[in-house]
Amino acid sequence: MTSYTAKMFGKVEKMCSHIPVLLNTFLVFSITGEVSYLVLVEAPLEADHKKTVWSSWWKSMHLLAQYFMLGNICWNALLFVRTSPSIKGVFFGGDSVGQGWKYCYTCETHTPPRCSHCYDCNVCVLRRDHHCVFFGQCVGFRNYRHFLSCLLFMWSGLLYATLMNAEVFIVILKEGVTVHSILLLLIPWIMLLSGQVSARAFSFAFIADTCVVGLLLVSAFFFFHLFLLFRGQTTREWYSSRRPYNLGLFGNLRQTLGSRWYLCWLCPLIPSPLPGDGIRFQVTGSLEPVR
Repeated sequence: MTSYTAKMFGKVEKMCSHIPVLLNTFLVFSITGEVSYLVLVEAPLEADHKKTVWSSWWKSMHLLAQYFMLGNICWNALLFVRTSPSIKGVFFGGDSVGQGWKYCYTCETHTPPRCSHCYDCNVCVLRRDHHCVFFGQCVGFRNYRHFLSCLLFMWSGLLYATLMNAEVFIVILKEGVTVHSILLLLIPWIMLLSGQVSARAFSFAFIADTCVVGLLLVSAFFFFHLFLLFRGQTTREWYSSRRPYNLGLFGNLRQTLGSRWYLCWLCPLIPSPLPGDGIRFQVTGSLEPVR
């Protein structure tokens, strides 16, 4: 009975771990669909501009921009999840063990500097930054580029969607700041269930709210990781006043995003080889990687 309960609990836990990923996917495509509708149907153009050539170009540019961002978000997220940052398959030669190495009793192996064990993934991760609960994957040496690029396009996409939804806020508040309008913006679910608003009004209000809240959250994550990138640190290292791996702005960009750091953010398919192997890292003031 105990074995059966443990097995069922394990299955439920595994299913629950996919909920954040499914929720993120649903929200991303819902926001994209709503913004596409705003561009194609409710575009904030003057009446005499709606059927002109300029209107077609305006809509085409908006659709191209938003689907470019959507494509980058999805592709980077897929590559982030599929790229394992763990030590699995990595050979640690006996002569490479040196200063800064530790022993992981769970994995039963020596681990290099900046590597640590993740109890969610149940494996040690090279240059571990943190475990991302939204994707159910650790952020580490091999997949940090895709994680940061995904954050970049999520931030730009949410900023764009929030600006496009300004018209929604204007429509909701056009009769003034009333109790009804405030409740619709703050608790659209309650307003829908109580029959105070239509499903259409609820959908626009809910997605507009999601854009604003999502923009605030993603902005915090994105700019925090930019701050860490500029300092040559990981999330696990940021509280330390010592920055032994800080190689300057361009050096940190190359170490994190690869040799083509200036291009790789445009498309996840652009190759950008990382200068190191995740085991040895160049330290400040040294041309040789630390062993």
